[in-house]
Amino acid sequence: MKLVTDGEELTGLVDDLTTVYRDAFSAPGYDETEQEVERFRDEQLPAHAAREGFRCAVAFDDGVCVGFAYGYTGRRGEWWTDQVAAGAPAEIVEQWLDGHFEFVELAVDPAAQRCGHGAALHDALLLGVPNERALLTTYRDDRPAPRLYRRLGWELLVEGIFEDSDLYGLDLHRFAQRPER
Repeated sequence: MKLVTDGEELTGLVDDLTTVYRDAFSAPGYDETEQEVERFRDEQLPAHAAREGFRCAVAFDDGVCVGFAYGYTGRRGEWWTDQVAAGAPAEIVEQWLDGHFEFVELAVDPAAQRCGHGAALHDALLLGVPNERALLTTYRDDRPAPRLYRRLGWELLVEGIFEDSDLYGLDLHRFAQRPER
């Protein structure tokens, strides 16, 4: 497992992360197009790597990248945070938004799934994060991702925050104090 905390170090891993992203999210049920994969590589990843508190956990198996997870500190005025603020109840906005750790992506190569990489990436990414709370949106249906997040202690904050997604939150103080699995 490797933890990357700056965009410069991330540059050498972009091709590996893009390959994992393509394999994970172009699979049936996710169906992302090659254009969406290229947008991830050329726009989303570089923009996010420049954000405050950026960090990326990368998993390798025999020297081959098999997964990654990344996030950064989310702030009001950023697209995702403002979209969540527009759709969430006032008490959620007040308690959870601005200064949260935004858990953006978790992707594992389909050939390496169900081997513990997702949970290991999740934990490596969040361990030592200085933020008090973390937020993410994930699919509303019964896919592996929402099941994994619930198992790892995330709580459902807002159902249907977006058309196909729910909003989850994690108290990072409780996460840091939990016993080792």
